[in-house]
Amino acid sequence: MNKQIKWVLSLAIIVSGLASCTNAKKTDNKTIPKRPNILYIMADDHTGQAWGIYGGILKDYVHTPNISRLADEGCVLENCLVSNSICTPSRATILTGQYSHRNGVKTLSGSLFPKQNNIAKVLTASGYQTSIIGKWHLKKEPTGFDYYCVLPGQGRYWDPILKTKENWGDGHEGGIPYEGFSTDVIADMTIDWIEHRDQSKPFMAMCHFKATHEPYDYPKRFSHLYCNEEIPVPDSFWDRGAEETGRSFKGQSIDNLKKRYLFATEHPDEKADYMFYPELPFSVDGLTHEEARMKTYQKFVKDFMRCGAAIDDNIGKLLKYLDESGLAENTIVIYTADQGYFLGEHGWFDKRMIYEESIHMPFVIRYPKEIPAGTRNTDIIENVDFSALFADYAKAKYPSEMQGHSFRSNLRGKTPKDWREYGYYRYWEHQTNRPGHFGIRGERFKLAFFYGHGFKDNEYEEGANTGKYWDFFDLEKDPNELHNAYDDPEYQEIIKEMKEEILRQRIALGDTDAENPEILDIIARHWDD
Repeated sequence: MNKQIKWVLSLAIIVSGLASCTNAKKTDNKTIPKRPNILYIMADDHTGQAWGIYGGILKDYVHTPNISRLADEGCVLENCLVSNSICTPSRATILTGQYSHRNGVKTLSGSLFPKQNNIAKVLTASGYQTSIIGKWHLKKEPTGFDYYCVLPGQGRYWDPILKTKENWGDGHEGGIPYEGFSTDVIADMTIDWIEHRDQSKPFMAMCHFKATHEPYDYPKRFSHLYCNEEIPVPDSFWDRGAEETGRSFKGQSIDNLKKRYLFATEHPDEKADYMFYPELPFSVDGLTHEEARMKTYQKFVKDFMRCGAAIDDNIGKLLKYLDESGLAENTIVIYTADQGYFLGEHGWFDKRMIYEESIHMPFVIRYPKEIPAGTRNTDIIENVDFSALFADYAKAKYPSEMQGHSFRSNLRGKTPKDWREYGYYRYWEHQTNRPGHFGIRGERFKLAFFYGHGFKDNEYEEGANTGKYWDFFDLEKDPNELHNAYDDPEYQEIIKEMKEEILRQRIALGDTDAENPEILDIIARHWDD
């Protein structure tokens, strides 16, 4: 009997010891902060004017309840700027943490090569499981991701073809079609990947929508929106051009979009892939120029907002999944777009230029553990900084060749004293109506030099420029950028200082045009114009 009691006591001690070890292990886990997951959602061209949370003439029309939810639960960036406002270069900068001149992806024809470093490689090496699903647009096969499933080129809105490691082909080769509307398909695939991930690791999932890129298509469930409504136009919609405003270029007129609508209507078998517009045919027969422009704008902005509504719907689906799976508390959720877009401002569409609607990347981030809800940040953030933020949250060493700066403390309301005062911008492509240029944008002032010269590597004819070289705007007095104040006497001192700042930035960032003597010659001849 005594032996039996002794055996039971011994067993109890052993069990108690095991329990103590288990409890100690749990206690230790509580003291070690768990690295957060990152869900990075990015649209194409979904400009802030169509988000609602930035105000503006469309705020009462857009259907964006889930974007509003993220803003209420997180932080909105007021001055997040792209450094080269066009799809391929912006995406390369986000991934590589380098400006276009450093990563080599300067234009739409650029490629991100497999050997180049990127933030997915950095996070994967630090123990994260990573994926990218949706728009890639960087030509070569993605590397650094544990899983990828990406569109060829721009991709298509309906029954999108997506490429994985098993069926990859460069360019438009490879891939298989997936039934449905692309925004729905991409969100569903992102959820499926998160659901079946290796749960022993934190994850970074990049969910990249094709929407709202031209042709601005949308699923039928949003076709009823705006049918009987007249959408207001921007204050600068009837901008009469460079002659009236003094700017250095013409820009991409919305009248060109009208021509595309008409061509797609009249030549359905010859239209380009970006011309598969919804709700055709389109006609302006019997209308004056002003009436035709207004009809074009109404179709354009309504289609754009319907397309954006489908994005918001899928953001809601992603947030619901995080809530129901218990992942919401420890998952950073970001929603942004690869650049801004003109929605009729200055009578334009598209992006590319250093003007406000083009260079602003709308950006909202939620991280319940750290970022105060319902806040806004006005610091100048650039897309080159995203990689540094990801590395910071992941506790990963940020590579020295990357050029970004983490804005994690900024999001908590603790902006570093040495934070940048200006964002650097350079548009490398060139057409006479949208010339090549570089410049800086500060809290109040903006200065840009339009060197207006093409390069052999961007397939544009060299030479042609507008004969005007400088644009300067006081964004406090002229938020719509309707008066080029470069020659105004009251600004000459600040312009001089900003020219010096541009030169400092070009040296600091390594964008010196050392290999482009023709640009240096233009700078020498017109810097003091």
